[in-house]
Amino acid sequence: MTGTATVVGAGIGGLATAIGLRRAGWNVTVLERRTELERYGAAFGVHPTAQSALDRLGVGDALREHAVPYRDAHIRTPDGTPIARLPLERIERKAGRPELLISRPYLLDALLAGLDTFGDVPLKLGERVTDLDAVAAGQDLVIGADGIRSAVRTARLGDRSGPREVGTVAWIGIADFESPVHGETWGSGRFFGLTPVEPGRTNWYATVPGATTAAELRGFFAGWHDPIPRILDATDPATWIRYEMRHLHPALPSFVAPEARPAPVALVGDAAHAMTPNLGQGACTAILDADALTRALAAAPPGREGVAGALRAYDRERRRSAQRTAFASRTLHRFMSTERTRLRNAAVRLLPG
Repeated sequence: MTGTATVVGAGIGGLATAIGLRRAGWNVTVLERRTELERYGAAFGVHPTAQSALDRLGVGDALREHAVPYRDAHIRTPDGTPIARLPLERIERKAGRPELLISRPYLLDALLAGLDTFGDVPLKLGERVTDLDAVAAGQDLVIGADGIRSAVRTARLGDRSGPREVGTVAWIGIADFESPVHGETWGSGRFFGLTPVEPGRTNWYATVPGATTAAELRGFFAGWHDPIPRILDATDPATWIRYEMRHLHPALPSFVAPEARPAPVALVGDAAHAMTPNLGQGACTAILDADALTRALAAAPPGREGVAGALRAYDRERRRSAQRTAFASRTLHRFMSTERTRLRNAAVRLLPG
């Protein structure tokens, strides 16, 4: 079926949903509260399933133009001893293609270019939603892609679920040289990750109990194996991004409000299942949400009942899967951040190579 939809939020999930709806013949408007799109340079991991979803949305080639494969990465102790391989080879063997890494600006550009090919999808910046009824008036559907503090979610599904801190500070940045090693280093209550992102650069991320300055962060990782101290020294602290790690809690009983008036509502991405970054699946789950939702709507019969049925089908396909991923990511965070490192490292050594 086709109709008229407003997508609230112009992040990865919102733009992907807008593309999918427009490809299905819907008239789409995108609202974004920021006056410009976030273009900080963190790298996203894109699993083969999400790559296939982007292919269906028509932006897979643009993704691959700037993405790099992620291979040969290990979990290490702070002295540099490898204790396990990340399961990248198994992912590639099973899917027939590797995990890819791409910087956020390139992925945003690919999605924006995909949206621009239609030439008729307004992207309105600086539009903060304070009255959802006004936004929904005259629409057949509203998509909440407005993040962990979603105004759409609160307006239609209440405020029982919301952001919950996990007690850890995360830092991310990009250094202008290539690391000779990739993967994650797990210490006591903290860890550090290194991934490729593009030739000549290295994406890094770190979590600690509560560092508030660049000097404190460097202190937490002083003495760790090369090139971690060099990575931090080579990155301008003005470009580092610091944030309190949060997730959406408790899990939502539904991602959709098919009977809402004046228009039904569906949630995608962080608005539906914001998770800690430990599995690197935040962008992937948002892309899979967009793909599943737009496939369900494209196959639905016309009319409000058709939309309602498509939303229920989307919820059945995505909610349990996305919430399992979010739960697994929180569990991994606790495992990685434990101070009982001897027991944890012994368990990690038992993982298949």
